[in-house]
Amino acid sequence: METVAHDPFSQIIATFLKPLIFASKDNFAHLAAVKDIEILVKNLCQQALTLPLSDNDIKKVMELQNIFQGFDVLALYDKKEKIKNALEIIQAVSSKHLAVKSQKNRPQSMNQGSESGVLSLESKLAKLSTPLKDIKGIGPKLAEVFRKKGLETAEDVLYWLPIRYEDRRQIKRIAQLKSGTKDVASGEIMAMGEVFYGRRKVFEMSIGDGSGFLRLKWFNYRLPLMKKRYKIGQSLVVYGEVTVFNGQKEIIHPDVEIFEKGDELDSVNFNSIVPVYSQVGNLHQKTLRKVIRNIIGEYSSSIVGSVPSDILKQYKLLELSAAVVEVHKPTQLDVGTSNSSGWLPRKSLAFDELFCLEMGLALKKGSTDRESGIAFKGGTDLKSVPMVENLRNMLPFQLTAAQERVISEIKRDMAAPHPMNRLIQGDVGSGKTIVALIACLIAIENSYQAAIMAPTEILAEQHYLNIHKYAEDLKIKIALLTSGLTKSERNVILGGMKNGKVNLAIGTHALIQEDVDFKRLGLAIIDEQHRFGVVQRAMLKKKGTNPDILVMTATPIPRTLAMTVFGDLDVSVIDELPPGRRPIITKVFREKEREGAYKIIKEEAAKERQAYIVYPLIEESEELDLRDATKMADHLQKDIFPEYKIGLLHGRMKAEEKENIMKYFKEKEVDILVSTTVIEVGIDVPNATVMAIEHAERFGLSQLHQLRGRVGRGEHDSYCFLLVGKIGSLDSYQRLKVMENTNDGFKIAEEDLKIRGPGDFLGTRQSGLPDFRVVNLLTDAILLQKARDEAFNIIKTDPDLSMPQHTVVKEVIKGRWKGRTKFAMIEDFVI
Repeated sequence: METVAHDPFSQIIATFLKPLIFASKDNFAHLAAVKDIEILVKNLCQQALTLPLSDNDIKKVMELQNIFQGFDVLALYDKKEKIKNALEIIQAVSSKHLAVKSQKNRPQSMNQGSESGVLSLESKLAKLSTPLKDIKGIGPKLAEVFRKKGLETAEDVLYWLPIRYEDRRQIKRIAQLKSGTKDVASGEIMAMGEVFYGRRKVFEMSIGDGSGFLRLKWFNYRLPLMKKRYKIGQSLVVYGEVTVFNGQKEIIHPDVEIFEKGDELDSVNFNSIVPVYSQVGNLHQKTLRKVIRNIIGEYSSSIVGSVPSDILKQYKLLELSAAVVEVHKPTQLDVGTSNSSGWLPRKSLAFDELFCLEMGLALKKGSTDRESGIAFKGGTDLKSVPMVENLRNMLPFQLTAAQERVISEIKRDMAAPHPMNRLIQGDVGSGKTIVALIACLIAIENSYQAAIMAPTEILAEQHYLNIHKYAEDLKIKIALLTSGLTKSERNVILGGMKNGKVNLAIGTHALIQEDVDFKRLGLAIIDEQHRFGVVQRAMLKKKGTNPDILVMTATPIPRTLAMTVFGDLDVSVIDELPPGRRPIITKVFREKEREGAYKIIKEEAAKERQAYIVYPLIEESEELDLRDATKMADHLQKDIFPEYKIGLLHGRMKAEEKENIMKYFKEKEVDILVSTTVIEVGIDVPNATVMAIEHAERFGLSQLHQLRGRVGRGEHDSYCFLLVGKIGSLDSYQRLKVMENTNDGFKIAEEDLKIRGPGDFLGTRQSGLPDFRVVNLLTDAILLQKARDEAFNIIKTDPDLSMPQHTVVKEVIKGRWKGRTKFAMIEDFVI
């Protein structure tokens, strides 16, 4: 802000402004360099109070004097807040005393909450979207190199964090260098040239500084360029890891800067804490740093955070733009811990990312809670729902206390006048399907339709098989809609759904096709939700008028993932297995121990019990050296278990074939069922006591746990054998050993998350999990909970973000969520 002074008071204000403007430039990047402001302010204020001022001006001067009392000993964050307050006061009096020539350096906080601030924000967000090819110094070719790394805009680069940092602030004497350390040294080129080590040519250089000599080596080089660039007698500054070879200190492939007399070390590659980035094409780190430093200088001031200033202050976090600058240009840093979750700049970035996510989810949940929905009659008293009572009388078992608790939560939601949005989590065999069926019956009894969407045809078929036997007795019409139907079969089912004769539709993605219509959809159930995503959930919801939504998963989801993928849902957990479920004895068998596994299977079969043997492939593959179900079924029948009947089940079979095979297995006409992972869910054969999984190293722990859950359903001890082929590392073997130690699905899920990461854990990149740039869900769980608490608290008090202090927050969140198809649910409402 440049100013023109007109009177003594305006001269004082102009003097006052200079250090404050300097301190606030580039999002307070220079604040630490500003000294003795407290004394300056005191003197200027005393001078001002000797002038003939209005009462209002005297009041403002006194406020400024009070603001800066004790300023010099404050932390940087508190100093920032003081300067912001002071600038706001000066803004109030400056129009009378100063002719303002430029608003260029006005801090962003001065505009927050105003209409002009929102307009400014829109332009800032637009600027951040500038394609790299349009940025000076990059161009189309270099932009293409960055694009292959997933970096396409200025914003992408700003959020692309270094993988580590190197402390190059202190130049050491060569005599001080120690082997095994990374250091900066300088010296004069004493000798250089090519040297042969056997047949290998190496370019060597020797530099000295009077205290000793340091050898520099290049194995990859172009001789003409090296001779052109370096000359005997040049002074160099070098950085790298020091080693000792034949008693001589050396650095291989050092970072080098030619240092002429009068030159200063650049602060990008030397004389600073230097960021190191992951490799981008063939670009040198120097080139990367230069490009990124230019982008920071041009675009970092356009970054606007989503977190309100009072929350930043509460958690002692940096403003987002300052945090971005600091992670690329660290000024104070313990290099050893720079990438830890507790490092303030990174923590500030992660909190902003999590807060923005949770604000979106909180807005979605708040919006849903205010929507008008269906208040189902009988939801509060299931005895008034005859179908449910009839079903209870049909069941050959008692529902567990956990099932009853979750049913109570569901019926309370269904009785409410707004849509239910609930997630049911339950370990393998905990009885989610029967809970879902009871929810369907409440809807059907109220003359509405229900739908259950599963990710695979086999799972949809299993739901259909498990439910239709009850449906027939309850006199309700159910239909199975999958992509495998003929056109005429499909048309019949679609007609029944449209005219309301089909009470319950079970299917795959086929349920959300454009030509699918329901007459009166009241309840939509999504099974194994993490294999779909929020877009599909929203599409199924739109098949009705604000129907109730029930999401189920048999894969225990670690809490951190549940707060991101399912953050807008209420959560119910069926944390109790039905009576009689016994812990399953699990053992890892190496290839050489295979006969031991076969022996136990034979022993169980001799007791008239049954076994599953699961393979990863249906048929032999040329690309993969793996056993397959089809070929192994023949081998096992002929060579291993000739005295027992073996059946084959896989996903390519028609529904009728699958149903027959499962019927034979349940009726004990098949002793050993050879299968692919189609039996992962929905199969219940109490007499099956052995689950053998071939090539177990190729499965995630959670999937192994799902498969294991197919046994242990009867009164006898049950076993799970993990047969491993080639194990690439000790870690892979130890990963499988986790299965031996616990039957707790949630513990296994946590281990699986640590090993495979969130995306692979959920089994699909379409899961609805956000593409975090900074956040690590394994290490940022506590931060996630804090961000969630703050976001949901704000929405409780300000559901539409209409309060002035939330104006900027609202616009930032809208800008961040806009166009994110994974989060299409957020686009269902206006923020």
